[in-house]
Amino acid sequence: MMLTLWIVSVLAPLLVAAVLAGSHRARTPRIRVIAQRHLSLAPLSLLPAALLTLLAPAEPLHANWLMMGITVGFDVVSRALTMVAVLLYAAAIWAVTWRYDHRAPELVAYLLVCFVGNAGVYLAQDVVMLYASFSLMSLAAVGLVVHERTAAAFRATRIYLVLAVISEMAVLAGVVFTAQAGGYLVVDAPAAVAESPHRAVIVVLLILGFGIKAGLVGLHMWLPLAHPAAPPPASAVLSGAMVKAGLVGMLRLLPLGEAAMPAVGAAVIVLALFGAFAAVVLGVVQCDPKVVLAYSTISQMGFLSVLVGTALVAPELAGACITAAVIYAVHHGLAKGALFIGVPVWKHHATGLRRHLVIAGMAVAGLVVVGAPLSSGAVGKYAAKEAIESTEIWGVQVADLLPFVATGSTVLLVRLAWILLATEREPRHPKDDPALPAWLLLVALSASVPWILTDRWVPLDSVPGLEPVTLWDATWPMLIGLGIGVLAWYVVPRWLPRLSAHVETIMKPGDLVIPIEAGTHRLAMGARFVTERIGTLRDSVSDVAINLGIGGTRTVAQVARAETAAAKWSNSGAALIAVLIVLTVLMLFTEGTS
Repeated sequence: MMLTLWIVSVLAPLLVAAVLAGSHRARTPRIRVIAQRHLSLAPLSLLPAALLTLLAPAEPLHANWLMMGITVGFDVVSRALTMVAVLLYAAAIWAVTWRYDHRAPELVAYLLVCFVGNAGVYLAQDVVMLYASFSLMSLAAVGLVVHERTAAAFRATRIYLVLAVISEMAVLAGVVFTAQAGGYLVVDAPAAVAESPHRAVIVVLLILGFGIKAGLVGLHMWLPLAHPAAPPPASAVLSGAMVKAGLVGMLRLLPLGEAAMPAVGAAVIVLALFGAFAAVVLGVVQCDPKVVLAYSTISQMGFLSVLVGTALVAPELAGACITAAVIYAVHHGLAKGALFIGVPVWKHHATGLRRHLVIAGMAVAGLVVVGAPLSSGAVGKYAAKEAIESTEIWGVQVADLLPFVATGSTVLLVRLAWILLATEREPRHPKDDPALPAWLLLVALSASVPWILTDRWVPLDSVPGLEPVTLWDATWPMLIGLGIGVLAWYVVPRWLPRLSAHVETIMKPGDLVIPIEAGTHRLAMGARFVTERIGTLRDSVSDVAINLGIGGTRTVAQVARAETAAAKWSNSGAALIAVLIVLTVLMLFTEGTS
């Protein structure tokens, strides 16, 4: 019976995705009408996965008859995150059906395929299943980013694909090394990596591959470009569920609790903290609400990455760090999804009496994200602070810096509120657009479900109480952020209108992508100039040779054919050189740390 439920949980969304994708391409109007009528039933294809999450035992399932044999199962990391993914993807699919258009079946199909890959990463208990699911999710997400078919969407897709391929190569290499060291099963992977002679290389590869998906600073460039390009429901799952797949990959395969790697762990902590605060600076100058939310996600994933770095520095804290990371990820997923989907809800329903209801819903989701007192977000931040209480970097207590991440999150949400208040409304009646009640349901779930899931499946030794000191510890970072936000967008624009009008042109979405694109363009122009000069020189030599009676037309033709053949391999040669450089650096790093 349980095996049947496992199979149905996978096949149901994939079959619905196949039907919707086929109906989208169909030329028969009748098929399209049928797809339109049944599109609203697509969220029901996730019901078997929800039942599986509730009913499946803790023992892993071994399917030796599938591929090379796979192992899946639920544990402390996977169960609560899988339920959050079910709820968030169902809400996103429902949001797509609120306003049907001719490409809605296509978007829902991609969302369903992404769900299968996303949940597969959570549930995988062997490295082959983990990599296959990660790859499926990453590739299917291309359809979410490019969906609008705008110039911005195509640019974001190109950048996402480049980083996705780099991520795939790094994860694949790390998984191969892990399996070779004896870590084929996820439960054996941390110890196998810890004992491997190539431990440093494996850890760097896994952090690079999964860090791209998790939005670790320096690898985050796709997030602020993909979110504004994708539809809001797609942005909700990109930020609320898919980035958590990168976190889960690191929690599964890195040698957390098995070996101390102080240098690597300290580097991760520094990068994570830098990203958590730099994302605030970059986000507050943006004018698109979804870009602001994207930088908010980068900041909060930096918070989570601090826990990963701490577990690498101090193996004895690994258990507490993993538990805290899961709790924080659970609370962040639904609330951030509610904020993304709330952007169009605000535009269409924040008028009249409904305005106050929408404000209340956005405020509730925002308070959960920043970790306000009595919210599930406060539990996640409390658990993280307790887990890393004794960790120091260069004499600084890391736990003393974490509350200021909540300050940055508050500043970004104040900026979001400022943008939404200035947004031009397009009022719609709830009968024509039933988004409001469905979105309010998602807000209610984001405020309540994390409490239930973490209490049942991720129990903590202690939770924040109602003592004045505990409540004040969760409140003062928000008050500072609120004060900075009000000061920045009420006083500063009046005093420095020129700065406030032009600062967003200095820090465009994508930040690091802009100089990289400019540098790549200059290199391409330089290469083209050199190629043209070489071609001119070759033609001159050929003319001289012909005039002197050396070679002839046959020689010229052979040279031209050789040049054409070499040109076909130019890009591959550049890629090969880049790979060789990376491998050389990794080998030097390994020798330096051995």
